[in-house]
Amino acid sequence: MATPAIDERAAVPAARFSDPAVRRPRLDSLTGLRWWAAFAVFLHHMSNLAPLPIEGVLRYGAYGVTFFFVLSGFVLTWSARPGTPATTFWWRRFARIYPSHLVALLLAIPVFYSFAPDPADWWVKPFDIGILLLSVVLLQGWSRDPVVLFSGNPAAWTLTCEAFFYALHPALHRAFVSLRVRGALIATVGVFALALAYRIAVVLMPGSWLAALPLPVVRLSEFVIGIGIAQAMIAGWAVRIPPIACYLGGAGLILAIVLAPRIAEPGNPAAWFLATSNEWIIMLCALTIAAVAWRDVLGRFSVLRSRVLVRLGEWSYAFYLVHATVIYAVLAFIGPFAPSWVNLGWYALLLVGSLAAAAALHHLVEKPFERRLRAWWDARAARRAEARTAASAPALVES
Repeated sequence: MATPAIDERAAVPAARFSDPAVRRPRLDSLTGLRWWAAFAVFLHHMSNLAPLPIEGVLRYGAYGVTFFFVLSGFVLTWSARPGTPATTFWWRRFARIYPSHLVALLLAIPVFYSFAPDPADWWVKPFDIGILLLSVVLLQGWSRDPVVLFSGNPAAWTLTCEAFFYALHPALHRAFVSLRVRGALIATVGVFALALAYRIAVVLMPGSWLAALPLPVVRLSEFVIGIGIAQAMIAGWAVRIPPIACYLGGAGLILAIVLAPRIAEPGNPAAWFLATSNEWIIMLCALTIAAVAWRDVLGRFSVLRSRVLVRLGEWSYAFYLVHATVIYAVLAFIGPFAPSWVNLGWYALLLVGSLAAAAALHHLVEKPFERRLRAWWDARAARRAEARTAASAPALVES
């Protein structure tokens, strides 16, 4: 008789997922949570077209990018399998992100570039093939010049960071993979401390070389923190934090960030809190990801695993790539609105439009090209393995 699924889930927390024989469960709630991070970025960009009276709060939706960076480190570590060559890992990441990036870039160029841009259209840049080529190969994010950093598809600067993270992940994973719970957590807190120290140093020395470091280097700590909490869970960390505590803590943190400027004075605690707010958001994202993931490990109920949210989460990468293009295309035709709750209609309209574009990009480009590219690589690897086997056969016979 088949063992009930509930019994299998109940046994999972007692196992250490570092054992290759133990299958790590799917964490679909993180896919659903990823949608909300993408939606937060959408709200951030919508403020440029149709601001709401709470525009000051919605602009902090940009922290959705911080969540993506931490989540990326977590998911790649949780899903890592022993024996996967680094070259295979890199190709799979290329197959996952590049085809959609390239198509989204082609869609973005007519919206964000012109041979004779109108100065009133501040988001439109003069056409420059050299700068555009940087965005094609995902190198634009190594520049702090906004013309270069936000070149091509402005949202794609984050892909420069992700490409850098992917390049380092095999080595970073090897550094963490042997750590037990305490070691992984200590390393994670250490990386957080370094990120906090960096931020304080930049505040104290704004003209130093530290302030000019490229974003892939600066944001690497977010990715590594994701690796650290994943490794702690793999090693057996039982996360005792309920997700609701993280959600309430996040709301309180954003509220504090919004209100702190009213009492901030040079050098006082409120000013330091604001200066280091990005780092506190990083820690919040890490704890939220761990809490939500552990709930899935336990097999407990999670709204985030609902079919709708998981589907939206699957579309979230494509949504992230196209939503700004949709928003600014509309902005070019109708111009910005004054802050008003009436603007909610535009939020609904552009959300639907962005989702339609994202669904098309996901189903027509992202998934089919990822399957084809991965199948090509796997077939190539199989042919090479067969060739090595055939080459070694005569030697085996002679011996």
